[in-house]
Amino acid sequence: MLSVNNLDVRFGDKVLFKDLSIQVYRGNRIGLVGVNGAGKSTLLKTMAGLEHTEDGVVSQSRHFTIGYLAQESAELFAEHSLKKDAESAFAHLIDLQTELDDIHEEMARGGDPHSPEFTEMVERQGEIMYRLEGSDIYTLDGKIERVLLGLGFSREDMEKPVCSFSGGWQMRLKLAKILLAEPSLLLLDEPTNHLDLVSLTWVEKFLKNYSGSLVLISHDRMFLDKTTEITWELGFGKINVYKGNYSWYLNEREERRAIERGAWNNQQAKIKQTMKFVDRFRSKATKARQVQSRVKQLEKMERVELTEEESSIHFHFPPAPPSGRDVLIVEGLSKSFGGKKVFSNVNLLFSRGDKIAVVGVNGAGKSTLLKILAGQIKSDSGDLRFGANVRMTYFGQHQAQELSPQLTVLDTMALAGEDLTITAQRSLLGAFLFRGEAVEKKVAVLSGGEKSRLALAKMIAIPANCMLLDEPTNHLDMSSQDVLQEAMNQYDGTIIVVSHNRYFLDGFVNKVLEVRDGHITMHEGTVAEYLRWKEEQETAGAQAEKDKAGQSSSGGDKSAAGSRNDRREQKREEAKQRQERSRRIGKWSKQLEEAEEKVEKLEKEKEELEILMADPKLYNDQKKWNGVSRQYDECKLRLNRNYSRWEQAQGEIDNIDSELGLKLNQAE
Repeated sequence: MLSVNNLDVRFGDKVLFKDLSIQVYRGNRIGLVGVNGAGKSTLLKTMAGLEHTEDGVVSQSRHFTIGYLAQESAELFAEHSLKKDAESAFAHLIDLQTELDDIHEEMARGGDPHSPEFTEMVERQGEIMYRLEGSDIYTLDGKIERVLLGLGFSREDMEKPVCSFSGGWQMRLKLAKILLAEPSLLLLDEPTNHLDLVSLTWVEKFLKNYSGSLVLISHDRMFLDKTTEITWELGFGKINVYKGNYSWYLNEREERRAIERGAWNNQQAKIKQTMKFVDRFRSKATKARQVQSRVKQLEKMERVELTEEESSIHFHFPPAPPSGRDVLIVEGLSKSFGGKKVFSNVNLLFSRGDKIAVVGVNGAGKSTLLKILAGQIKSDSGDLRFGANVRMTYFGQHQAQELSPQLTVLDTMALAGEDLTITAQRSLLGAFLFRGEAVEKKVAVLSGGEKSRLALAKMIAIPANCMLLDEPTNHLDMSSQDVLQEAMNQYDGTIIVVSHNRYFLDGFVNKVLEVRDGHITMHEGTVAEYLRWKEEQETAGAQAEKDKAGQSSSGGDKSAAGSRNDRREQKREEAKQRQERSRRIGKWSKQLEEAEEKVEKLEKEKEELEILMADPKLYNDQKKWNGVSRQYDECKLRLNRNYSRWEQAQGEIDNIDSELGLKLNQAE
C-alpha cells in the first residue's frame, strides 16, 4: 500500500533518519513508539506527504487515500454548523449527488435523445450512479451523528457554529472528519490527547473494527494495546519491527536484547581468546601461519553490535510530611458559570493515603473541582476544611506560564527543590526528559510541552503531603510515565489526579471520583474496576429498557406464572453463561495457574541468587561468578516471560467476562 525507501532526514548536525525503509500493507495496525525527539511525528508527516522528500522515497498504490491527524493544528473560525463541517468529509460524494440531480433536471426538460449532448448526459448519469452505489450517501446524516456523538458531542451541539468550540473540541471534530472519510490509511498523532475516558473507549472500539490500515502514535499504553498488532520502535535513526502490540513488544524487546547481549559476550570472549593467541605467538616464526590465520578470522568476523539504549532513570518522592487522618473535608460545595450549574451540594472526605482519579466527560467540571480544592477559584457555596498539617501542591495548565523565563531549567528546579540534593534534582529533571545539556537551557526558549514538564517537575520537588494534578502525563513519553507512576505508587501522601490515561492511573489509584451531570460520586477501586462497573450498569439499564418496552407492547398483563417462567429462563440462561465461561476460560485458567506457580518459584530462586551475589567471596572466583550471573539473568528472563503469560491469561479472562456480561461472583 505505502512504502518509504531510503529516507534521510537531518536537522543541523542531528541525523534524525539514515537510510530508513518501511512498508505499510493492507490491514496493518501499527503503533509507532520511541522517546520524545526520536522523530515519530516527522515520520508520520513524511508518510502523509507533508514533508518534502526526493522522488521515489515515498510511494503508494493506486486509488490509495490517507487521513492524517496532527498532534496540534490551528483553530477553526468557520461560522457554519458542526454538522455541516463534518459533512465536508463526504464533499466528493455530495458533489456527485448534486451533479446527478442537475442531470436529472436537465433530462426532465426534454431534448433530442439522439443528440450527442443527451448521449453524453446518459453516460455521465450511469457513471455517477455506479460511483455512488454502495457509498451510503443516503444514510450520511445518521453516520455523521453516530461519530460526533461517539466523540462526545451532544445533539444540541450539531447546529452550533464551529468557531464556538474550544481547541480541544475542534481537534475532536478534525478526528471525526478523518474517521468519517474512511481513508485507506489512518495516520494518527496522539489522537487521545483531547479525549475523556468515555470518548476514548468509543474511539478504541471504532479503530478495532476499522477495515483500513492504521499507524498510530500514542503515549497511552492501554490504547496502543487495544488498537495495534504491530509495533515500530523508532530510535537512533532506525526502526525495529515487532509483530505484536505494545505490551508484547516490551517483553519481546527484552528477550531480543538478552539474546543480543549473550551473543556479544560470546563474541567478545572469542575475540579476547584469539587476541591472546596472537599476542603470545606473534614473535614465533613457527607459529606465523597460525597467527596470520587468526588475524584474518578477526578481520572477516561480522561484529555483533549492542543496540543503543536510553539511560534508565529512577525517581522517588521524598517522604511526605505527616498529616492528620482527614486531609480534606468538603461540605455543600456548589459552582455555576454564567447560570449553568457545574455541580451542587457536594460532600466529600479525602483521607490520608488516598490516591484518587477524577474522571468524567470533558466539560463535566473535573478541572473546576481541582481548582476549587487548590484555592485557585472560589466556589459559590460550601465549605472546605483541611486536616492537621496538610501541605498541598497543585499542577494545572497555567503553571507553565508562571515560570521565570530568565532562569535555566536547573535554576528553576534548585529554587523549588531546596531540600533535594543536586543529584536528586538532576534525577527528577531527567525523569521529565531534561537530560545532559538540556538542564542549562533558559525557560524562555522552551517549547510549550517542555514548560509543562518543567512546571510538573517543579511542583513535585516541593515537599507536600497532598498533590493535586490536572493531566500530568500529557507531555510525557511512556518511559517517563512509568517513572512517575512508580514514584506515585510509593508516595505516602494523598493524590487527587485528573487524567484519561488508564494504564498510568491503575498503577497507583485506589479510588475513583466521577463527575457527572452536576453530581460527584466516589467509587472504591481502580479505574479498570470503575469502567467494568459502569459497563455493567449501562448493560443492565439497556436490558431494563428492553424489558420495559416488551412489557409495554404486550399490554403489561403478564401473569405471575409468566413471571416465574421468566425467572426460570433467566436462571437457565445464567447457568448456560457460566458453562460457556468455564469452557472458554479453561486454557487461560490453566495458564494463569501455571504462570503463578512458576512466578512464585522463580521469585524465590531470584531472591536466593541475589543473596548469593551479595557475598563478596563470590567475586574472588570469576568462573563461579560468571555462572551465577548467567543463572541470574536467565532467571529474570524466565520471570518476565511468566509475568507476561500471567498478564495475557488474566486479560483474556477479563475480556471473556466483559463479553458475557457476568459479574465474577456470579460466574464463580
